[in-house]
Parts: sequence; structure tokens; C-alpha cells
Amino acid sequence: MSTRRTLRVLTAAVAALALAAGCSRAGGSDKPAPAAAQGNATEVRLGYFPNVTHLPAIVGVKKDFYTQELGSTKLVTQTFNAGPDEVNALLGKSLDIAFLGSGPAINAFTKSDGAIQLVSGAVSGGAQLVTKPEITSPEQLAGKNIATPQLGNTQDVALKKFVNDKNIQNVKVTNLDNAKTLDSFKKGDLDGAWLPEPWSSRLVLDAGAKVLVDEKTLWPGGRFPTTVVIVRSEFLQQHPETVQAILRGHLKAIDWAKANEADAKTVVNSALKELSGSSLSAPVLDRAFTAIEATADPIAATFPQLAKDSVTAGIVKDVANLKGFADLGPLNEAAKSLGKPAVDAAGLEK
Repeated sequence: MSTRRTLRVLTAAVAALALAAGCSRAGGSDKPAPAAAQGNATEVRLGYFPNVTHLPAIVGVKKDFYTQELGSTKLVTQTFNAGPDEVNALLGKSLDIAFLGSGPAINAFTKSDGAIQLVSGAVSGGAQLVTKPEITSPEQLAGKNIATPQLGNTQDVALKKFVNDKNIQNVKVTNLDNAKTLDSFKKGDLDGAWLPEPWSSRLVLDAGAKVLVDEKTLWPGGRFPTTVVIVRSEFLQQHPETVQAILRGHLKAIDWAKANEADAKTVVNSALKELSGSSLSAPVLDRAFTAIEATADPIAATFPQLAKDSVTAGIVKDVANLKGFADLGPLNEAAKSLGKPAVDAAGLEK
């Protein structure tokens, strides 16, 4: 074979290999390159729950803290009853940013191979196991019917982990919408429930339940992330300015709620009536507010334990690798612009 012909064959082979590599990447066998920044988004879709444990989201929406920071970007909101449904919406790209529980946030990260990231905390505390008054010890939960909001949600994991740790046998766990849990408890169909606020307070004050376990007692310093903020990684990469705008509004909503507790209660109660059809009595609202702490700190150091808890609860088989789970850069940029200190990601960054 001549030297010229040999060169032609080699050139063609290299071109073919390059084309094959390009086709492979386009076909999705390799991870796509990170999305490029595209400036402010036309709209941002935000999800949250009509719960007291989503206080910053409710205040942020109803007091226009988000829209004031977003400028021309349109805010579109949607409410959910529990984390797994909201995660499905987020992974289906019908949501961009979501307030949800720590357990579903971890599961969303692992299920999506890192397609979501933790960007802020929202609320610590505000979850309790409440039961019929005659149940006075954890051991008496054996054979009882205990409700949680949804399979795999934060309280569902907490209950199953607690029962496992205490080696309590034959506990029936029933997943119910929070309002149905209240009705079922009143009817005597349930023996108790592990619920977020305001529902634990409603069972106590409106249905005669007693607190068997306040989840605060299970965590160092009584602090654990009940509600956090996560974002689709692609949206964060494409629209970092929009995410920072939401987080500035988030920080301002937290500050306002802390400085104006009476007004914050009014805002939350009005929102609950609008979103769920019923408002709360003053005693329930007061009790619920006492149980929670609004904070942008996600208490990141607790997440490795939370990941283990999901395995103990039987929700997932393996402990999640949380490297890259948190990106608190946007939060800390927002905090810096408002003269606030940075928040620690406790080694969960990429």
C-alpha cells in the first residue's frame, strides 16, 4: 500500500472514530455537559406545602418577598401534601425550586443521579409522634396503627427508624393525607400519627392526642432540618441569578417572620385557609409556632445520619453518597449581599 493511500485510510479511520464518539455523546451514553448560564429566567416554578413547617415559603409568597427580588421573572407556585409527590414534579421538570422535607430531598438527589441540589434550609423542628392518651410508652406502640403523611416522606422515615431502633414489633404504618389523619384519629381508626405542624398540634388540641415523642429530643441540640430548599441542578446552572433572587427573598421572609411573629401567624393562617380550606384556632397556631425555628441553615451536618435513617426505615437499600448534594454558594452570595454570615455545607459540596 502506498504512503499516500495509507494516510487516506488513517485519516478516514480517525474521522469515523470522531463521528462515532460524537454520536455516542449525543445519544446520551455520556453525561451531558453542564448547562450554560442564560441570565434571568422568564419564569420560576416554586413548590411548597400548606404547613406551618413551610413558614418561609408561605411568607415569601404572600408578602411578595420573592417577586420583589425577581423583577421581571414570573413566579409560578404550586402546593403539595408531602415530599414524594413534589419530588416527582421536580424530577419531571414541572418545578424548578421546592421546599420539602429532608428525607425526600436526599432520595431525590440519589434517584436523579445529582439532578437536584440542596441550596438552603427553611425550618428546623416542628414534628411529633402524638397518640391516644392511653399510650404512655414507646413499647405500647406494638400492634398499633400509626399514620404518616406519605410513604417515604420525612415523618414516615422518622417513625420507621424510631420503631426499628426501639425494636417495637407489628406497628402498622398507614400513609394518609394530613386532614384525613385528623378525621381518622377522631373516629378512633388510628392510634396515633407522626406529623409536622400544624397537624400534630391539631391532633393534640382538637382531637385529644398526647405527645409521645417530640422529634427534637432525638437530635443534638434539638435541631434537625424539617424543611429545606432544593433546586433542579440544570435550572441552577442556567439561571443562577434567579436562584439567588429567590434566596434573597427567602432570607428576607425569615427575618420578617421572626421580627413580626403576630403578623406572620396571620399571614400563615390566611394562606392555610386559602390553600387547604380551613384556618387554625389561635391555640393551635400558637403551639405550632412555638415548635418551629425558621432558619436558612440546612443543618448540613445531620444529613449523613438522615441518609442512614432512610436505610434503617427500609425506604432505600443503600446509604446515599451525599458528595455534591449541597451547593450553598447561591445562598451565601445572597446572604453576603444582605450583610449576613455564610452558612456551612459540612462537606456536602462537590
